[in-house]
Amino acid sequence: MPDSATGLPSRQAATARFLKRRARLGLRRSMNSILPAFMMAICAVGAYYFSQLVLGHQGPLFAATSAIIALGFSRDPRLRRVLEVGLGCTIGIAVGDLLLHWLGSGIWQAALVLFLSILLARFLDSGAIFTTQLGLQSLLVVLLPIPAGGPFTRSIDAVVGGCFALAVTFLVPRDPRREPRDDLKEVLGELSLVLRECASALSYNDATTAWHALVRARSQQARIDSMRQGLRGSMEIARLAPMYRRHLQEVDGMARLMERVDYAMRSSRVLARRLASAINNAALSDAGSMHLAEVIGETAAAVDELGAALSHASSDAAMSHARDSLADVAIRLHPSKLEITRMEGETLVLLFRTLMVDLLEAAKMEPSEARDLLPKL
Repeated sequence: MPDSATGLPSRQAATARFLKRRARLGLRRSMNSILPAFMMAICAVGAYYFSQLVLGHQGPLFAATSAIIALGFSRDPRLRRVLEVGLGCTIGIAVGDLLLHWLGSGIWQAALVLFLSILLARFLDSGAIFTTQLGLQSLLVVLLPIPAGGPFTRSIDAVVGGCFALAVTFLVPRDPRREPRDDLKEVLGELSLVLRECASALSYNDATTAWHALVRARSQQARIDSMRQGLRGSMEIARLAPMYRRHLQEVDGMARLMERVDYAMRSSRVLARRLASAINNAALSDAGSMHLAEVIGETAAAVDELGAALSHASSDAAMSHARDSLADVAIRLHPSKLEITRMEGETLVLLFRTLMVDLLEAAKMEPSEARDLLPKL
């Protein structure tokens, strides 16, 4: 009885903390979404009334819904989303109308039409929006009465909504450099933590910490893939929006930089995994562990500098300092300089040299120059 009495307040306190945290995160998301939500509302209503008043369509809901889908909160390029909505809607109506003519209407016909439409959509394109639109439109053709003006008025409405979304994207775009810059800083911060955990594992001879570093590095891959997808959207805006076309080269440079950071994170995973094995097998001397922990820790600090340099538009001096810090570590990456003699320890140094080249390239050093900095083996 006392235990249950004690446990109830603790569970209530935990629930209160959880709800408070969720409310705080929800409020932050809502505040960050004020401008996108305003743009989506104006765009959807504008597309609806354009189709109704100018084109004479009755209840053009697909104009509003396609505008919302095309703008959305997804990081996919918006031009692709607009094409998926418009083409999916058009092909779906054509498929549904054709099958309706052959099979007639009814429940089993609707199920068969939807099944075949989804398979056709997956054959034509891998996009989720395209599949949804094609399947939905073919199903509506079978189940609902044909609207005034013919079945393809829905397709025209979808194109209208997509055009409104593109107009908003290109005339009132977000800065295409902001999100990639924030993303790069975030992932570099995680890479720094991975390296710090690797250094800590060496300092305390703790293989478990090395495995924690490996888990952290592996967990970043989905985030990096999402960031690279977002970069494609930023490239689209920089290429097509007149206001930001002058930044196309800078955004393209961020895309190449993200590729190098991705390689560096992958290299850190290999390093952490081999490090855990080396610690378990006692493959490093005390001196070798100390020296390797030192250079890995210094690299983590240099990665923090690199992330800080990328977070500012005018960061040539900061970038140069981060590059010099990485170069100071690179010239020491030789097994004999680190007092490492056994083969397993030498393998760690070789893996770390690969990671260092990736980081130097991320710091805007030419690949040949980065490799030349490494001591000859």
